[in-house]
Amino acid sequence: MTAQPSPPLPRPAAPEPVTPDPGAGPVVPPPATSRPAGPGPVERLGSPPRGILLLGLAGTVLMFLGSFGGGGIPMRDPVIGNSALSFWRYGHGAMLATIVIYVGLVLMVWAWVRLGRAVLARSAGGRAVLTTAAVWMLPMLVTAPLFTRDPYSYLAQGALPLAGYDPYVVGPDTMGGIFTDNVHFFWQDTPAPYGPLFILLAQGVVLLAGQNVLLGVVLMRLSLVTGLLLLVAVLPALTRRLGGRPAVALWLAVANPVMVVHMVGGVHNDLLVIGLLPLAALLALRERFVWAIVVASLAMAVKASAGIVLPFLVLVWAAKLSGGFWSRLVRAGVPSVAVFGVVFGGATWLTGLGLGWLPALSAPSMIVNWLSVPTAVGQATASVAGMFAEEVNSQAFVDTFRFIGALVMAALIALLWWRGRNDPRVAVRNAAIALALAAVLSPTTLPWYLSWGFCLLAMTPWSARGLQWVVFGSIWLMIVYFPDGETALYVPHYLLACALAGVLAAVSLLRPDPLGLRRSTPSPTPAVTRPATQSATQSATQPPTDDAALRG
Repeated sequence: MTAQPSPPLPRPAAPEPVTPDPGAGPVVPPPATSRPAGPGPVERLGSPPRGILLLGLAGTVLMFLGSFGGGGIPMRDPVIGNSALSFWRYGHGAMLATIVIYVGLVLMVWAWVRLGRAVLARSAGGRAVLTTAAVWMLPMLVTAPLFTRDPYSYLAQGALPLAGYDPYVVGPDTMGGIFTDNVHFFWQDTPAPYGPLFILLAQGVVLLAGQNVLLGVVLMRLSLVTGLLLLVAVLPALTRRLGGRPAVALWLAVANPVMVVHMVGGVHNDLLVIGLLPLAALLALRERFVWAIVVASLAMAVKASAGIVLPFLVLVWAAKLSGGFWSRLVRAGVPSVAVFGVVFGGATWLTGLGLGWLPALSAPSMIVNWLSVPTAVGQATASVAGMFAEEVNSQAFVDTFRFIGALVMAALIALLWWRGRNDPRVAVRNAAIALALAAVLSPTTLPWYLSWGFCLLAMTPWSARGLQWVVFGSIWLMIVYFPDGETALYVPHYLLACALAGVLAAVSLLRPDPLGLRRSTPSPTPAVTRPATQSATQSATQPPTDDAALRG
């Protein structure tokens, strides 16, 4: 049977005007319909989970307070050095300050894991993660250096050319003075291994700070944080192009304790690199190839390792051209080399120091630690050989395996480059993997070196198990140095305890109560079938573990 259309309903007649009654008093007009209120400030900030935000903030505030006694403090502190608070720098006061730092670190890590659960459950979006991370970082902007003394070296290297010395020829001990006094003894006679752009930046900071070391550290940190701002600005668009989920990428790359504490609190110039490289990748994917090469060349003018990404950007350019592969490669490679020469040569010319920093690149290799895979293999082999020989030259073993590691690294990077020749997104992803390989296969590996590739890898799709490995690795990398900047790599019981804490945190990402400490109370109501859709509260406490939950 076919339904018949109903006749139209009659419209109500327009109301007749009402004549007011003089004796009835004044006519009160009906209340005006109020417009719906716009989003409040909390909603505009993404409605970050308050408990998690405050927990992490409490952690970074504690680290801020402890840093002035247990961190990489200056030799002579003009603020508390001669005050009633000077006990915080010495003896039991310094021990208490170190404990305060570790308590704050535990709180911040706990908050980060809880924030990760909320991100996986989709109860916290990208804006909430960004707001939370920004609040956590506020105390870090004015703290003393944490887990490093590198910013003092940066200031000394900026002061050297102002004093008439070439930082690529001599070390800080040649100059003397307040900046030299605070440089770690290991780097006193070491030339600067950084590019011309960073030397120019360091000179500018020293000019502004004068002889005030504390002000110099804060200004250096604020100038380097521009790289973090670049990363945040680029991340959403680049994440969508690489197939990841912005909220997950922000949680991995920005709210990560390695970023908050090591990079911002520790003041490492790698912050500039992790902002410039993603910008270069996004420009290349948007077919702004010349600008992509310009930005990547500037990144290399900060740290030479950033130059690894340049051949991969040439692949992205070549993929957009027509013709055979080798023809496209030449047509993209020649202008890329020309642009690189102009940018890098211009930065070098501005410093007036020439290319003397290239020989100084070998300076970090003086560090011998087992975070570097070739160095670790060399040390282990030397230990085994020592069981069968009376005298063993351990450095010879280390140097041999470092050479082998360099060959393996070159071969792997070449293979990654070749496999990215047909797909621009694969080329960018492989560039990130190549940067990560360079960090662990180079003669020396430091925790913040892994940020070079991870700033791009964070924007790719992740499995739940992969995120757990990131949690473990991030926490473990936090503690391979003590808060005062001295190495902790050869304190086995300390490393074991921290590794167990990392495992617990990784498991807690997907299992909020991995140790079964919560007592289950019997329910007075009969069991019912769980509905297909979970509530927001259930999702937040038990995040999904499927890979689809980690994609946009």
